[in-house]
Amino acid sequence: MAGRQRVVHLLQQLEHAACRCPAHSNTFHQGGGAASCTVRKTEYAFEMASSNIRYGGGVSQEIGMDLQNLGARNVCLMTDKNLSRLPPVKIVLESLLKNGVKFKVYDNVRVEPTDTSFKDAISFAKKHSFDVFVAVGGGSVIDTCKAANLYASHPDADFLDFVNAPIGKGKPVTGTLKPLIAVPTTAGTGSETTGVAIFDYEPLKAKTGIASRAIRPTLGIVDPLHTLSMPPRVAANSGFDVLCHALESYTALPYHQRTPCPPNPINRPAYQGSNPISDVWSRHALNVVAKYMKRSVRDPEDLEARSSMHLASVFAGIGFGNAGVHLCHGMSYPIAGNVKTHSAKGYSVEHPLVPHGLSVVLTSPAVFNFTAPMCPERHLEAAEILGADIRQVKRADAGAVLSDTLRQFLLELQVEDGLAAVGYSNEDIPALVKGTIPQERVTKLSPRSHSEDDLAELFEASMKLY
Repeated sequence: MAGRQRVVHLLQQLEHAACRCPAHSNTFHQGGGAASCTVRKTEYAFEMASSNIRYGGGVSQEIGMDLQNLGARNVCLMTDKNLSRLPPVKIVLESLLKNGVKFKVYDNVRVEPTDTSFKDAISFAKKHSFDVFVAVGGGSVIDTCKAANLYASHPDADFLDFVNAPIGKGKPVTGTLKPLIAVPTTAGTGSETTGVAIFDYEPLKAKTGIASRAIRPTLGIVDPLHTLSMPPRVAANSGFDVLCHALESYTALPYHQRTPCPPNPINRPAYQGSNPISDVWSRHALNVVAKYMKRSVRDPEDLEARSSMHLASVFAGIGFGNAGVHLCHGMSYPIAGNVKTHSAKGYSVEHPLVPHGLSVVLTSPAVFNFTAPMCPERHLEAAEILGADIRQVKRADAGAVLSDTLRQFLLELQVEDGLAAVGYSNEDIPALVKGTIPQERVTKLSPRSHSEDDLAELFEASMKLY
């Protein structure tokens, strides 16, 4: 009992020290055990989950031994067509061959995957009865591999069974999946740490996903040498994803204000709201972004900067993978899903594309100006980490200060001038709002409640940044 009281006291101290703003001012809820969810409406607990992570320059060469140690007899290696010709995949394949590992390669992953591309990968996985999965690539590859593993392990499931509600049924994953080793080649998504797989649901022209701790990789092999192959704009857009993962998870609704309280632990979502542990990872990731991101974009051969951003992606992944994200990500999904003709620099794809990190960061100045009144201290702290002088700033001005700081950060990295620069106009706002509404898995974690009119105003404010 004394040990439990010490833990409760520590969490109270952490929460008190972190923030006294409206969204975070409630005292720590001790709860009365799982049975308390039968009488209470809000959450009383949070859970920390992450993949095992191995980090080091050249560590990808160990993967063949890992697969040997797992007793793998039939491995599925997933990547995309562009990466299949680049050093990261070559190094992994050499390790597999050296260690006598039997494998098949699937290189038809789509950058910014769709339900159609997911289903193609799932069909490949079901056909060959793999016992281990390996993903070499960015978030698109890792997320596709997660989905292939999930549905190959649940061959009778309908595709929408595990897709997040309200688009899908959002059923909990109850079966056992095969081991999955992720080798990230971009410093952005943090997908090697999370139980989330994102895709474009083409019938609604909006992104959705699958969220379950069961689908997170068994091991993430984070080899910073792989990031040297990223073109500058890919590095920038990947870095913006890290930036927003950190900012959104740090400012998310606190876990003890989330509803409903799950009746069973299996129903506790992966995205739980900000909490004392995720705060540590998110805040540290933000510090690394502030120090190294501009360098990593401007000099592709700056190994220190690229390595640091790769680690920041992991740190932010652990943070948001347990706390969640909110409006920037929720609003980004229709921005990416409704793309018309925009051609993204640095991406070897034939289809129109607004890269995920870009679609997220374009709304960030407007979003954090909107959410700041609920937790001004956290918004001011973020602005200070990113370089703002907040010594004379009032709490009421937290949103404006963080918004201006972000706008300057984007300008220095030559980001497109708002949604208008990637092909949108005010006439598109109703469709963008409509595409955001189904994203309640993340938008409900905004510290400030919002209406459809609020969303429309945020999209309008994001049409032009500078």
